[in-house]
Amino acid sequence: MRHADDFLVEEHLRDLESRLQGPARLKSELLTEARHDLLDAVEAYRDRGVPSTEAQRRAVAEFGVPAQVLPSWQAELAVAALRGLSLRMLAVAGVAVVAGDLTWRGSSWSAGPPPPATYRLLSTSVDWLWSGGLLLAVTGLLVIWAGARSARPHLAMAQRAVGVALTGNLVLGMVASAALFAWSIDMWDAALTWPPMVVGMVVAGAAYFSLTRAARGWVRATAR
Repeated sequence: MRHADDFLVEEHLRDLESRLQGPARLKSELLTEARHDLLDAVEAYRDRGVPSTEAQRRAVAEFGVPAQVLPSWQAELAVAALRGLSLRMLAVAGVAVVAGDLTWRGSSWSAGPPPPATYRLLSTSVDWLWSGGLLLAVTGLLVIWAGARSARPHLAMAQRAVGVALTGNLVLGMVASAALFAWSIDMWDAALTWPPMVVGMVVAGAAYFSLTRAARGWVRATAR
């Protein structure tokens, strides 16, 4: 049973919450479970006649200081953040690999002279970056699956490496895609009014925004 004067428990939970970084849903679940465990311990002490404040002190001491509790929680949050990033990249890159060239297909300028070789190289690079992102996303999910079944240190290192690679791939993809769209508009004025191009820019912007948030969440969760 929760009491209105469980201030030490709530203070301890607020301290833990302020130090954790990661997916909000899992973070909330961890803190909720911790609250239940702490309050159960406090109630048990109270039932034995221990004063309220002392009961809370004992329960908090038994639960552990942040330095004891946080590492395992933060590692769990980092894994969840990598899973979220991998799933988003899997979805976005999968669509981009399948439908990426639809932005230009049937355009009024497609029958004209071919673009410069450097432009074609940049376009190919964007395709390869999406393909690389797709493979990295699958790899990320696989190492997470393996890490859930084994506590070997090299799997944790592999998860971090995949997260770094996904983040780097995202940065390169954003720069290359922005350059490709800008160059396309510079070469073909009609690109600004070509519906697939406009839709492609909007969808790509939304996708990169979503991926950037996921990558930022993973970086913050891993840095703790």
